[in-house]
Formats: sequence, C-alpha cells, structure tokens
Amino acid sequence: MPENQKPIAKAEPTKTQLHPRNKHKGRYDFKELMENTPELKQYVGTNKYGLETIDFFNSTAVKLLNQALLKMDYGITHWDIPDGYLCPPIPGRADYIHHVADLLNKHPSPSEHPQGTVVALDIGTGSNCIYPILGHCEYKWKFVGSDIDPLSVKSARAITKSNNIRAEIRLQENVKEIFGGIIKDTDYFDFTMCNPPFHSSAAEATSANKRKIRNLSKGKATNHKGQKPDEVQVSFGGQHNELWCTGGELRFIKNMIAESIEYQDQVTWFTTLVSKQGNLGQIENDLKFTKAKKVKVIPMGQGNKNSRIVAWTFQEV
Repeated sequence: MPENQKPIAKAEPTKTQLHPRNKHKGRYDFKELMENTPELKQYVGTNKYGLETIDFFNSTAVKLLNQALLKMDYGITHWDIPDGYLCPPIPGRADYIHHVADLLNKHPSPSEHPQGTVVALDIGTGSNCIYPILGHCEYKWKFVGSDIDPLSVKSARAITKSNNIRAEIRLQENVKEIFGGIIKDTDYFDFTMCNPPFHSSAAEATSANKRKIRNLSKGKATNHKGQKPDEVQVSFGGQHNELWCTGGELRFIKNMIAESIEYQDQVTWFTTLVSKQGNLGQIENDLKFTKAKKVKVIPMGQGNKNSRIVAWTFQEV
C-alpha cells in the first residue's frame, strides 16, 4: 500500500433483500442493544469472522435479542412469550408490514374509518403479537388479532395492554374456521394478514427443526454447551398449531381463499405469506376460480431465504 493511501474500510454487510424502510437492513448493533438490554450481554460473542453475534442455539438468547430490538427500535418495553412458543425473527416480520403499506398506498382501501385509520386483521397472531406491534409502531394501524390457542391469546392481550398497542385479541373457538367467528357483522378491515402453519405434520416439523439447528451450527458437532444439534430445541420454538396443520401451508391457504369469498364485502385486501414457491401455482389457480378482481404476488427475501406475499381483492381499488 502506498505511504499516503488510507486503508479502505470494510463495508458494513446489509440484508439487501429487505424492504428499504426496514430498520434491520444492516447488521445488529450489539453495542447499543446491550446498552438497552444489559441481560443480553452474557449471550453475545464473536463468530469466526470476528463479528458480534449471539448463540442461536439458545432460546433465552434469541428471546432477549427480540426484546432488545423491540425496545431499541420500536419503544416496546414489555414483551415476553411463554416457554416453547414461537419467537419470530423480527426483520422478516417487519418486511411483511412494509410491503402491505406499499400495497395500500398504491391501491387505497375504500373504507371510511375515522381520520383514514387503517384497520387490520392478523390471523394467528400468536403469543408474540408481533404484527400488531410492528404495524402500530410503524404506521399507527389498528389491529384485531385472532388465535386458536387460549394461552397465546392471553399473552398477546398482556403485550397489547402493557404497551398501549391498539389491538383487540379474539379467541378463535372453531379450529375449522379462519375468518368465521372472528369477523363480526359490524367489522370492516382494510387488509388481513397471515403467516400460515408451514408443515403438514408434527414429524415434518420436527425434521425441519433438526435441519435448522444443523444449519445454525454451521458444521459444528456441538454447541457451546457440548450439545449436539439433535439434542437442542430449535431456538425460535413454536407450538404445534404455530408450526403445522393437516395439509400444511397449501391446505391452510386454500381454505382461507375459499372463506374469503364470504367476507369479500368486509375486507379490501386479503393477504398471506407463501413460503413454498411450489405452492404458488395452485394458489393462483384457486384465486382465478374465486374471480378476485386483483391478485398481487409480492416477492420478499431475507438472507438466503426467499418468500412472497399473495394478496387478493374482490373490490375495485
């Protein structure tokens, strides 16, 4: 290197596929996160590249990371979930919110909510209540969240109450219905959203969890506690209703599409995540059968994982 030439700083890695407004495009600022949540410090170390990270084998570490992110970036001071319940990766969840905001900006809802307030329905809000949190904090949206699990409903209600999130959490008492029993006669939603159960059986979910742990271990035989990947519970957790249902993602979404016909006058945009690219063709065929007026497929990506949002409406927007 010439004597007067300064060394070139290494660029900060970014999650380039995330939405431009996503607060989590760059690497996590662990110094600031630890200042906001000191309990996180004991779980932060450096990887083989010399970059700070946490032990993703450890469910406590992952939950503390979420608590720190929610506190630092969204002002959420009270967030917790029951042991064994799904601890969602926040960057991907935030992306869904931002892409729906773009959809509404391009195709506004004809609803007449006061002062233009957007009202959303989150199907399967979970104990973590993450979508109502992000939608409220980023866009001041108002939510109804539904779930079939009473403990999830209790947890989500506690989160919304303690953080003044504008959300009503409703228990879905009929596990065979998605919108039925949740959408009341007087309701109108600018959009619905859903992260469907991905797997079709408990065995499939367990196998996928083991693969995820092996990927996180990056070829290591054991984690820092000497545990092998198959001996460790997946860090993001999840109850059976969060991870799998009969027929998996495709059957769930097909049922959702069929039910949406009945509620087409009470919802502007129905939306759902579709994780499996191979399911997209059948989903689009079902939507053609419903004679939806508009169907949108919105690509999403985080790191090496690609996903998409499918949105449809029966209204002129």
